[in-house]
Amino acid sequence: MRRVGNSPKVHRMASPQQSARRPARRSPVIVTSMIAIVAAAGLSFLGARAAADFIEANAAQDLRAALADYDWVQVTTDGLQVQLEGIAPDEVQRFRARARAETVVDAGRVIDRMQVAASAELATPAFGIELLRNDQSISIIGLVPSDLDRNSMVERLKRQTGAAQVSDLMESADYPVPDGWKDAFSFGLSAAQLAKRAKVSISAGEVSIRAITDNPREKLELEKALNRAKPAGITLTADITAPRPVIAPFTLRFVKDATGARFDACAADTETARDRILEAGQAAGVPAEAQCTLGLGAPSPRWADAAVPAIRAVEALGAGSVTISDTDVALFAPAEVETAMFDDAAGRLEALLPPAFTLVAQHQNASEAEAGPAEFSAVVDPGGVSLRGRITDERMRDAVESLARARFGQVDSTLRSDASVPEGWTLRAIAALEALDGLERGEAKVTRDLVRISGVSGNQTASDLAAARLAQRLGAGARYELAIRYDRRKDPLLGLPSGIECVDRLNAVMQQSEIGFEPNKSVIAGDPGPTLSGLAETMAQCSEFRIEIGGHTDSQGSEGFNAELSRARAQAVLAAMTEAGIDTTNMTAKGYGESQPIADNDTDAGREANRRIEFLLLADDPVMVEAPAPAELVKGVTDSAEVVAARTQAAALHAATAVIGPALGVPTDPEAAMYAATEPLRVLLSGIDLSRVASRPVQEAVLPELPALRAATLPVASLLPEGAEVVGPVEAATRPAEAALVGAAINAATIPARDALHVNRPLPRPESPSTP
Repeated sequence: MRRVGNSPKVHRMASPQQSARRPARRSPVIVTSMIAIVAAAGLSFLGARAAADFIEANAAQDLRAALADYDWVQVTTDGLQVQLEGIAPDEVQRFRARARAETVVDAGRVIDRMQVAASAELATPAFGIELLRNDQSISIIGLVPSDLDRNSMVERLKRQTGAAQVSDLMESADYPVPDGWKDAFSFGLSAAQLAKRAKVSISAGEVSIRAITDNPREKLELEKALNRAKPAGITLTADITAPRPVIAPFTLRFVKDATGARFDACAADTETARDRILEAGQAAGVPAEAQCTLGLGAPSPRWADAAVPAIRAVEALGAGSVTISDTDVALFAPAEVETAMFDDAAGRLEALLPPAFTLVAQHQNASEAEAGPAEFSAVVDPGGVSLRGRITDERMRDAVESLARARFGQVDSTLRSDASVPEGWTLRAIAALEALDGLERGEAKVTRDLVRISGVSGNQTASDLAAARLAQRLGAGARYELAIRYDRRKDPLLGLPSGIECVDRLNAVMQQSEIGFEPNKSVIAGDPGPTLSGLAETMAQCSEFRIEIGGHTDSQGSEGFNAELSRARAQAVLAAMTEAGIDTTNMTAKGYGESQPIADNDTDAGREANRRIEFLLLADDPVMVEAPAPAELVKGVTDSAEVVAARTQAAALHAATAVIGPALGVPTDPEAAMYAATEPLRVLLSGIDLSRVASRPVQEAVLPELPALRAATLPVASLLPEGAEVVGPVEAATRPAEAALVGAAINAATIPARDALHVNRPLPRPESPSTP
């Protein structure tokens, strides 16, 4: 029977065979487990190795791309570590390479095995200084030997230049002094004394100077002085400039004929333009030594763009000339030039000319070649006159040159004799020269059909005078063109002073009422009002000139103190003039100390004379604020001599009678009366001393043959009202007008012409002067 539930267990004894079979069953499991573990470990190792290789390859690739600018760096990887090797040019490059690598991988993974190239031995520094000098001070910068006595050098510069301040900004070094340093240094200091506004660069054996002078003459003197002072073995490089002159009209004339190519006149507005023009001229056959003047007054900033193609046009023709006067371009070709070639050259030139330039092209045909020369030209400037072209024969050439010498002084003539010139050619040349008389600068060009006069004059009626002279010499029917520009600075009726006269007047004011200073100070003592009023009156007409206010002292005190005191006093005068409303734009102040005495410093009177303020003219020409406006072109045909004489006589009659109308009750237009009282002085009596005209009887001022004499002596009884005192012709002609006339007639007849005329507007001209 089976027990179920809590029946007692029956323990069995295991047999030996059963015990032997149990271990044999577990061996396969253990082997399998070991194999699985080994396989997993192998796979893990291989995966880790592959991952490390992937990271290492990517890191090396990224680093090489990042360090592409550092070609001296060698990148190697070892697992996660990155090694940087190579030789850096310097420590900065090494640091930058490592910093660039650390932007790609962690800084802890970067192993820096880079080295820095050994530094080259430091070279000995080169000694050199620069002196910058202006009207008030000097600054010195650079490196000098340590044994240089810098204080002595500063005192020397103050003493020699009169500079109020010398700034020492140099550094010193204890190195051997190179050969040529001492001579160059000494010469450089002397150059700084000679050049008032300059930059002086000094190095061993070499001195370079860039300076500005007030005028070409001073530039030439400075160049000569520097060459004289230059020691042997020292290289001098000088770049010295001067203000450019005003050229009016702005002219270029290029000629190519049997004698070769040349510039009869050459002006340029910039150095670049000058170089382009000369290069074009030399390409056309002009000698290399040809010159081209730099000046102001070019009608267009594209002057060279007109000049260069004009020169090339003549070169293409092989013979001919081109003249550029302001914006007028005249191309001429002789008869031997083929018509097709001329038309092609003229067309190309016209297409290349900049805006505002106009071309007149003339091709001389065979009949014209037989009839006479292309032109006669005369160019007038303050230095004289230049004559070019052809003339009838040797005798006529001598006559023309003699007339030019009498009118203008110095004559530069290359006139050539040609018996085939047209009839009356010499007369036309003489008429052109007479028309030029009275112009400050000008050019006359005579062709078979035209006389052209251009230039600058101080006479508002210069065009009228030129036309009248042409008519008187050539008669009726002569065509002319006039382009004469009025310059008020050159007008004698305005009485504007020259630069020298301005300085003389300013110094005269200072002598009459001197500005004083407190002892050893730059403070103005007393009331400078009267002196400033006199200076203001003079500067009202002189502000356009560059003028220096120079301060001077006696010899008491040190040189440095006196130089500074004189500069401060000159500056005080300049400040006082400015505060008084005087235009001091073009004025500068400078102190000369005791360097320029005018009296003996051993006496009280001499020392007092040496303590002074003086005005000095820095440039003869006034400052050009803007280029002058071009002249107005006037075209016309001369009248006959009879018509001109009749018009002159009528004007003279009107001048002698219309002026007394307001005083004697005769109806007269006031403007016509003022015109009548003043215009004859300008037109009819040209060349007469105006001070005599304004203060002496007409009979003593004019020439006997002028109609004005007849007009002045005509009886005036017919104009007087009944009961008025009758004045006879002799008395009217010989007594001053103020003794014979009253009221407005006195003012109209006797005030100076320059006070009666309005120079900024045309004078009133009656339509038809009435006959008394």
